[in-house]
Order: sequence, then C-alpha cells, then structure tokens
Amino acid sequence: MSYRLLQKFEALFEGKAYLHRASNLGDSVAMELYEDLYALGRSKTFMARVQAGTSVLNTQNRRQGVKARRGDGSFGEIVPQVTPIADEGYAIKRAAIATIEIGVEVKILMKAMIKQIDRVGSDLRGQAAHFQGKSGTPIAVGVVGINHAAYCTSYEGDRTFRTDGRKYKHPVAEAKDAEDRLVRDASPAFDEFLVLRFRAVNEAPFDFEWVNEKQTALDYGAILARISQKYEKLF
Repeated sequence: MSYRLLQKFEALFEGKAYLHRASNLGDSVAMELYEDLYALGRSKTFMARVQAGTSVLNTQNRRQGVKARRGDGSFGEIVPQVTPIADEGYAIKRAAIATIEIGVEVKILMKAMIKQIDRVGSDLRGQAAHFQGKSGTPIAVGVVGINHAAYCTSYEGDRTFRTDGRKYKHPVAEAKDAEDRLVRDASPAFDEFLVLRFRAVNEAPFDFEWVNEKQTALDYGAILARISQKYEKLF
C-alpha cells in the first residue's frame, strides 16, 4: 500500500520551495498518520471509533479546558455534544477533543541542523511530555525529517541563503550527527520515533528523493502496525 504521510511529506518539497517558517507544515503531515492507520485496518477499536465519530482529530491541537502547547496532531475522544466535521477524502473527522489517545509531533531539519539541534530536541521532549503528562495512556509518536542533500538553499522573504560547506555546512555533512543526537536524546520520550531521510536542495526545479525509499516505507509500516497493536490494547 502507498502511505499518505510519506506522500504528504514529499509534497512539501516536490515542485515548490520549502519555506521552513510555515507553521502548519507539521500539522499537514501528522494528520495523514491517522488516515494510514485507518487504511491499514489492524485495530478494530480504532476503526470503530473513527466510524462512530467518537474519536476524532483535534481541530485546535489542544484538549478542551486544558492549557497546553501546540501539538502537530492530536487524536482523541470527542467533547460531548459536539458534532464532528467530515472532510472530503478523509476518514478521520475533526472536532474539539477531551482526551488524547494518540499524539504526533513532526519536526523537519532542512539545513543548519546542529545549530538548532538542542532546541529541536527540547521541543520534541516537551511535546511528548505534554501528550503523556495528563490522565490516560496516550501513544506519543515523533516524526523527524532530516535532509541529506549535497547542498541546500533556504528563503527569508526576498533573501536566499545557500550552504557553502564552510560557514554554512551542507546538510549531508550534518545529517548523521543530527540523527544520532535526536535518536539518543529525544526518541526515548516517545512510544514510536520515525526518522525520514531525504534529499532536497530546495532550488528549481525543486526535486525531492528519499535516501532509501523502500526502507522508509518499511520503517513507517512497522510503526503503523505497532501503533495499531498498542491502541487495541490500551483503548
């Protein structure tokens, strides 16, 4: 089967400039995990709750009445007396949620990875703590994209910044160290942690490729299977 999360991730880069300051990019990737879980169909409980509209994707990425930081994708029990919203092409409905059953946090490292690695790791750990710190037994999922391109350009308004291998290291020179540090320092905070290794120079014609497309799909598929098993046991 083809996976919607991987397709959505690729679509962030293919044929257009990736603008790293756009705040909704992680949301657009995270929500596809729930569609992939539903399509996989290995948790009868998950499928039944989705079909009944009793568990939904959070429209605001926060629990009703609970002050919390933004998450990239929270799925949980709908607030009573709320009518969920159904979107064309999506099985998972949207509404305000009272609990978190599954939470997804997405981070993408395009360039200058080591410079921002401490902040990214802290953000990941903080979001996992939010998912898991209240009542219930939510499943926390981390997704991190790491660029392995030979060089890369970023955009700040009308200005462009291209790595030069000296002052601005190329992504491929930092990718392994960035992954090692996040796997060591951030992944233990999550039930599942997916690393998406890709290449995107972020210049016309804005091509994209996976470092290893087959392995990426296998890794993600295995995580979906494990999440399905955990959901069936917990809920």
